[in-house]
Amino acid sequence: MAVSPFKFLQEVRSETAKVTWPTRRETTITTIMVFVMVAVASIFFFAADQIIRYLITFLLGIH
Repeated sequence: MAVSPFKFLQEVRSETAKVTWPTRRETTITTIMVFVMVAVASIFFFAADQIIRYLITFLLGIH
């Protein structure tokens, strides 16, 4: 069953109108939260990496 491009675009426009778009404030807050979580995760993984490096060098006696 073929759908005409015009009908398809009408349906796309209709479905897009139903979407609840976030406000500028919601987008800003979410973006800040993402940056904070990236910073926290990077600090955590840096610390974990340093601890593992220390333990490995201690166990293997590498200086």
